[in-house]
Amino acid sequence: MTTPCDAIVIGSGQAGPSVAARFAGAGMKTVLIEREHFGGTCVNDGCIPTKTLVASARAAHIARRAADFGVRIGGAVSVDMKAVKARKDAVVAQSIHGLTKWMTGTPNLSVVWGEARFVGPNAVQVGDQVLEAPKIFINVGGRPVAPDWPGLADVPYLTNTSMMDLDVLPDHLIVVGGSYIGLEFAQMYRRFGSKVTVLEYADRLIAREDPEVSREVQAILEREGVAFALGVRDGRVAMDADGTVRVSFNVNGASAQTACTHLLMAVGRRPNTDGLGLEAAGIATDSRGFIGVDDQLRTNVPGVWALGDANGRGAFTHTSYNDHEIVVANLLDDDPRRVSDRILAYALFTDPPLGRIGMTETEVRATGKPALIGVMPMTRVGRAKERGETQGFMKVLVDAQTKKILGAALLCIEGDEIVHSLLDVMAADAPYTVIQRCMHIHPTVSELIPTLLGQLKPLV
Repeated sequence: MTTPCDAIVIGSGQAGPSVAARFAGAGMKTVLIEREHFGGTCVNDGCIPTKTLVASARAAHIARRAADFGVRIGGAVSVDMKAVKARKDAVVAQSIHGLTKWMTGTPNLSVVWGEARFVGPNAVQVGDQVLEAPKIFINVGGRPVAPDWPGLADVPYLTNTSMMDLDVLPDHLIVVGGSYIGLEFAQMYRRFGSKVTVLEYADRLIAREDPEVSREVQAILEREGVAFALGVRDGRVAMDADGTVRVSFNVNGASAQTACTHLLMAVGRRPNTDGLGLEAAGIATDSRGFIGVDDQLRTNVPGVWALGDANGRGAFTHTSYNDHEIVVANLLDDDPRRVSDRILAYALFTDPPLGRIGMTETEVRATGKPALIGVMPMTRVGRAKERGETQGFMKVLVDAQTKKILGAALLCIEGDEIVHSLLDVMAADAPYTVIQRCMHIHPTVSELIPTLLGQLKPLV
């Protein structure tokens, strides 16, 4: 038996619930299908829980630095990992509760639990039920992957998902992967009190960033005691009878080995599209499983859209939510928004954080066009000195002819927040002089942005 409806949403990550609510609010019979839990990666094992853990780790870090601020704490600072996890779980539960109340209380919206699988271009089966709709929205997210290392399948390794269940402090945590997820966990657990070693395949961390960003992030974490091995090859894993995990690898042709109590794999993610039966609908994917979409997130099959991690057009909560905004603007608001309208923006939530927008310096140089650059170390920023957090720098790149901002990297205290002052000017398609001439509040970090822009020099 086939159940007709007006819209089907597969997945309740950051785009799915908002799309479902908008279509239901427009009077359409809408079905939201979810196989596991409301909220997707962000709510359950991504942004919300990890940043809650980051906050606990920062509290421990600041407590250990209390004497630097003239504050005396009696005795050593310790971390109760069960309490840390309980706090994280409470924050997550609050988010899930709010989302559940919203979805289950929305008129015209039904929630169906189970695995969704296409059985035709406009039909999806969940268990024994077949749902059919002229509009189907795929928001199935992604999952962690692990390298094909000998012995790994026989070792109980961790991923960013299973780390959420950890309520003990690892004696030694090895993190395989020196990019965004791996580095956040590395600093976090070092601050909790673990010995931490990061193994990275590339010859530098977060290789998509400019080399000086990679170097400074590594230096910041090394100062906190995180160890690194770069250029790692031929990894293999074995576990001793006592549960010790031994990781062997090569670096620059030399053999190396290290032992740990816990092993975290943070080498990347893949889209959850392989079990959707996309072939039955004729929906095209690339070699990595990402669903192909156009500038308005339409797949090659009329009436089917793909949003969030599944489409490979951004792997962040904010890009997924923006996908929802683009879809509903085009379909419900007569507002022709497009993916190409948005400016690249993301953050690395180490401490200090890295706020990144637009092009890197490497990318600007590759264009061959005249450009200006401004760089300011945080040792020159009063607010950073007052807070005792002078690590990092601010860098901005500008088109020399149009005076438009091309990109920025703010690796500094509150860099994930103040970067939006530059992003908003870019979105307004305004010259950098708009923010340079603006009076900012003192004493703040962002008050130095006009000063930074006033010191632009030719990029040579």
